[in-house]
Amino acid sequence: MKQETQTIYDNLLKRYKRATISKAELANELSVSTYTIDKYMSRGYGIPEYVKIGKAKNTKVLFPLEKVAEYLSQTIKVA
Repeated sequence: MKQETQTIYDNLLKRYKRATISKAELANELSVSTYTIDKYMSRGYGIPEYVKIGKAKNTKVLFPLEKVAEYLSQTIKVA
């Protein structure tokens, strides 16, 4: 893992204290609405990789912190 990705990952882990975050938490990190996250998911781009828990239409979606950190390191500059 690159240094800037590791820094972002460590920050996320410190704040959330778990290996995954919810759709609402990702929306907060990206400063967008959960509706926007849903649109990105339906289009298949614009968000980090995610895992669906179950097969129902409104199933729970989790975003691994490692994937979120990789995504954020590619889309933002770390000071």
